[in-house]
Amino acid sequence: MKRNNWKTAFYILFGINALLLIILLAFVLMPVQDKEVEEYGKEHANVKFQVNTNKRDLTTLINSYLKKEGLTGPINYHIFLQDEVEFYGSLPAFGKEIQLKMTFEPIPLENGDLILKQKTMELGKVSLPVGYIMNFLQKKYKTPNWVSIDPKDEQIYVALQKLTLKSDAKVKVKEFDLKEDRISFDLLIPTK
Repeated sequence: MKRNNWKTAFYILFGINALLLIILLAFVLMPVQDKEVEEYGKEHANVKFQVNTNKRDLTTLINSYLKKEGLTGPINYHIFLQDEVEFYGSLPAFGKEIQLKMTFEPIPLENGDLILKQKTMELGKVSLPVGYIMNFLQKKYKTPNWVSIDPKDEQIYVALQKLTLKSDAKVKVKEFDLKEDRISFDLLIPTK
């Protein structure tokens, strides 16, 4: 009789182990549900990265972009970011190059665009109305489709939402404080 008790105990133990193994395999072979990724992907068409930079690096990037895109046109110029946005250039007139300097106050907008409000202007020793010079720049200077010169309001509108980057990424200004050297952008990269 002792043999039957051991046999019965062995079969019961074997059955329990086999049942546990089947249950474990069933759980391992079940598909994983990743609700967080599915739910996040449905709500957000873009992934947002915050880019922080400084005046020196952004000045280098701006001037490199202008040169690469061939946007200087007949006006030889460059941009410097100091406590204000400074535009230096020269205009051909009377067979000479007349030096031009304009300064702008950057105003970030809620929609991520930027307004450059004209503050000062120096054109050699000649004093001309700012609107006249900006009108001249608007006609003679080739701007990208996302930059518009507004002589009437004496400002330049930088529509960063229209700026097209590779992979259809978009740029939005978050902070543009030149005096404190705090410049940040959101880089929006499409996920679809």
